[in-house]
Amino acid sequence: MVEASQGLLFAVAPNTLRAHGREAEYTPLPSVWDGDDASLLDRLLDFYPRKRPRRILDATVNGGRFWRGSGRAVIGMDIEAKHRPTIVGDNTAMPFRDGSLDVVVYDPPHIPNQGRDILKDFNVRFGLILKSSKENGYTFTHTYPPFVREAYRILKPEGILLCKITDYIHDHQYQWAHVDFIQAARAVGFTACDCIVKTRKGPIIDPKWKIAHHSRRQHCYWLIFRKSDKCE
Repeated sequence: MVEASQGLLFAVAPNTLRAHGREAEYTPLPSVWDGDDASLLDRLLDFYPRKRPRRILDATVNGGRFWRGSGRAVIGMDIEAKHRPTIVGDNTAMPFRDGSLDVVVYDPPHIPNQGRDILKDFNVRFGLILKSSKENGYTFTHTYPPFVREAYRILKPEGILLCKITDYIHDHQYQWAHVDFIQAARAVGFTACDCIVKTRKGPIIDPKWKIAHHSRRQHCYWLIFRKSDKCE
């Protein structure tokens, strides 16, 4: 069917329908993914939920690039109205009833105070326009606990949280963003179930980096959590 006039609300297209639950034949996911995010996300949504998810929220939808060409019904939420999401709102105080969603997808800003890449402007492409203060250690770690509390509240029992997150180097120190997020999610009751390494063609390069004694971040992580005390 047609995309909603405002925001990202798709109907399920006939050629995307699958049997309830698992695929007829078990096909495990690879732990390293070199394709695009949209293809991987489609696989995640088939593989991890106990049954086909009906209510999916993208809590950081931005321009909706995860869902281009998708036939899934998705509620897009973003704090920036210019992206024309289904819902304009803050993902630390979401307007949903307790236990009302099957899946929440989260793609937070990965690199605070990010400058321009040599080849492309990640601020424009990925919405990396937020700044982080010295009081917050120039990281976005402080945004994780309020978000995961809300995600846990609005997900149904056995609901799935899918998070794309990237570690980075700041002030010559490795910032373990994916570890910080896992700890925040576990603290509110999520079970961390899986981790997929998603590669990119090249690392994000800041022209200010002259010498950095760290490997270049040429991958990110997709983390999978379940609102349950077990994964299987």
